[in-house]
Amino acid sequence: MSKNITIALAGNPNSGKTTLFNALTGARHHVGNWAGVTVEKKEGRFKHKDTEIIGVDLPGTYSLSPYSLEEKIARNYIVEESPDVVVNIVDASNIERNLYLSVQLIELGKPVVIALNMMDVAKSRGYKIDVNKLSKLLGVPIVPIVASKKQGISELLDEVVKVSSNKSLAKGNPVDYGKKLENKITENIESLKSNPKASKYDLRWVALRVIEEDEEIMELLNKNHTSSASDEIAIASEALEISLEDDFECLIADRRYNHITSIISKSVKKPAVQGLTASDKADKILTNRWLGLPIFALIMMGVFYFTFDLVGNVFLDKIDVFFGETLSGWATDALTSMNAAAWLQSLIVDGIIGGVGGVLVFLPNIICLFLAISLLEDSGYMARVAFIMDRLMRKIGLSGKAFIPMILGFGCNAPAIMGTRTLEDENDRLAAILINPFMSCSARLPVYTLFAAAFFPGKEKFVVFSLYLLGVVVAIIVGLIFKKTLFKSDGMPFVMELPPYRIPTLKGTLITVWERAKGFLIKAGTLIFGASMVLWFILGFNFTGPADLTESIGASIGRVFAPLFAPLGFGNWQAALSLITGILAKEVVVSNMSIIYGLGEEAAAGAFAQTLAGTFNQLTAYAFMAFVLLYTPCVGVIGAIKRETNSWKWTIFSVVYQFAVAWIVAMLIYQIGSLIGL
Repeated sequence: MSKNITIALAGNPNSGKTTLFNALTGARHHVGNWAGVTVEKKEGRFKHKDTEIIGVDLPGTYSLSPYSLEEKIARNYIVEESPDVVVNIVDASNIERNLYLSVQLIELGKPVVIALNMMDVAKSRGYKIDVNKLSKLLGVPIVPIVASKKQGISELLDEVVKVSSNKSLAKGNPVDYGKKLENKITENIESLKSNPKASKYDLRWVALRVIEEDEEIMELLNKNHTSSASDEIAIASEALEISLEDDFECLIADRRYNHITSIISKSVKKPAVQGLTASDKADKILTNRWLGLPIFALIMMGVFYFTFDLVGNVFLDKIDVFFGETLSGWATDALTSMNAAAWLQSLIVDGIIGGVGGVLVFLPNIICLFLAISLLEDSGYMARVAFIMDRLMRKIGLSGKAFIPMILGFGCNAPAIMGTRTLEDENDRLAAILINPFMSCSARLPVYTLFAAAFFPGKEKFVVFSLYLLGVVVAIIVGLIFKKTLFKSDGMPFVMELPPYRIPTLKGTLITVWERAKGFLIKAGTLIFGASMVLWFILGFNFTGPADLTESIGASIGRVFAPLFAPLGFGNWQAALSLITGILAKEVVVSNMSIIYGLGEEAAAGAFAQTLAGTFNQLTAYAFMAFVLLYTPCVGVIGAIKRETNSWKWTIFSVVYQFAVAWIVAMLIYQIGSLIGL
């Protein structure tokens, strides 16, 4: 008879949790060689022999103390949802640090099975781990695995299924906190027995959390307890603090580490002398105080050279011809042979092919950018970038940790904003959310590519690099203003584990690039497709029926807003309408221009430059791109801001202030450029 169980995957960031989840479920979630990739729980189903298993991938955490949002998500799921088994993924090459979370998971009183991952790395470093002795000392089953090679997975699942049927096999051995603390734990347990809310949890764990003054647990007990037990606990805790003359949290953490050190000394042997690893040697150069930033700038220049000159534009021209000539010509001939109405031909050729095709031609550049960013992420270099940027970020009151979501923003700002959950301080997190949209996402790339190719031929990579740099600089300046005014707080120390450098796998890289490119294609087939049809209508009709482009509804809307952009150098209705529709999705800016200027028919950048020569020059084109970089984010990002801040006030603030910042920066570029004769 088959059975159903639920397991939770818990572990430190970068311990291989998501790799194991993908191996178990066949999912293809992004696996990054840095901390903070998983910030929300994911669920997948799979079968092992006769057991149906639901696997839940929890955000990576170093502990179960709920300082940051992802730690709260992980702890609350394990405590409140009570999965049948908690699979704790431990990095065998960094075992001491990882076992701290293991000890906390065991203290929860939940059945725990440890998946000792990256055994190949541990062996390559000369570590000898006595798995049986380690298992006996911790009191839970341990299965050695190499998740990336799918080694040991079946054995792990055998153990998980066995424990789900007999939870006493994985109760775990408690930490000995010393006589005084143990006495206090016992007293607290006795007090908690009369608290109905506490009875649903492991009382020893609750007693420890009370001693550690866990605010959530204290609030829970006080809110639901009618007797004086919680008061007694508080008084007892206070008394203990005086008697021990120490900070409870530090004291308990110290005892846990002593416990771990004792276990490691009996079960793990390491080489007497450990030399510098290849990663250590590379870091001496790549994270050097003086060389780190210039090397990062050179690497990003290389990324844009690859994206435009080396590969991207080669394929762009071919796709350009396909949409602009082959597909448009084929569609026109086919529709003409079917005696299709002129308006229908116009809708399909000018509206749909012109609008959607006008965006899809930039797919090669976007894939190249995704590929380069993916290689940097998977190699472990991006984690170093956060370290390199820490000194600069600290000047604005944020830590290098806040730069990780900013890097993620190069792909898409919506998941990047979710990535701010790793920040413990709420003021830091709000500031990081509000400046994140200044990071140039891939959706803006078609706009840059179009204008850079048309007005800066041969210098595209320098122009686009300058725009990415401008986004970072504006984000830092605005962040500094925020930290001095709206979000004052003490800076949090930046502690981040630097993962070893790894050679990205071909499969992993291709999956990551495909998943990101697929998102772009889905958007082109849905949102941009729909937007192109609407744009075709408002650009071909007015309230009396079919109309010339200049007399259309779209032209009328554009003329209303055009004066607002006159001080920026592009006060024409075409640009104004494109920017308004770009709030739906930034790619729609290009889709809109493609329809207005017939880009689908005259695909070449030179032809586009000629068409725009009357309304744009190099200076106004750059000011326009800067405005697109900085102004109000798309609706998807606005939704992410609302979800993460849970506040309409901050969401509306974000929409308005970003428009104002973009207007000021673009105005300064145009006005100063005009004054010096650019």
